[in-house]
Amino acid sequence: ALLVALGASALVAAVAAVAVPAVLTRGLHLDGLADTADGLGSGKPAEDALRIMKQSDIGPFGVITLVFVLLGQVAALAQAYGDGWARGALAAVVAATVARLALTLAAVEGVPAARPEGLGAAVAGVVPKVGATVVTFAVMLLAAGAGALVGPGDSLRALLAVVVAEAATDGLLRHCRRRFGGVTGDVFGALAETAATAALVVFSLGH
Repeated sequence: ALLVALGASALVAAVAAVAVPAVLTRGLHLDGLADTADGLGSGKPAEDALRIMKQSDIGPFGVITLVFVLLGQVAALAQAYGDGWARGALAAVVAATVARLALTLAAVEGVPAARPEGLGAAVAGVVPKVGATVVTFAVMLLAAGAGALVGPGDSLRALLAVVVAEAATDGLLRHCRRRFGGVTGDVFGALAETAATAALVVFSLGH
């Protein structure tokens, strides 16, 4: 938003909006996305797929996924910032929020860890279902309220972004549970990036 106010193009602002959270998270979510893509793309049994995900290198599936996800995020944000700094900022904030919501939903009771060690094992199943539900509705209400401050139609768009992001998260989480037997730290990162991307795509619609 600051870059747009200073006269930078919407594309430059979009790149910055994608780069800042990547830096703040030290690239952990993007790394998790790439590793999860490699594991899922391998088509191997759970044990072998998890071994692939633990390797330090990134395979072709991971590279392709990173390229398309980052391009999609930048393209969607560039469109949002092209409509004004407020709409761009709204899209960026909602995307960041649903990314964190995805982490909460992935750690809800009943979701097992794929490994007995690691980040996934440390946080799997620690969030009560009631708490996750309350947080989800709170995010929906806050997103809709923030959207209403930006302009006509943005309230519904922000609300829809949360709903679609949650649906995308749930779909990927179910798939990972089937393939890996549960969640890992990499899966958490993949869910966060998936949620953020889905939300940003929604903001690019209807213009």
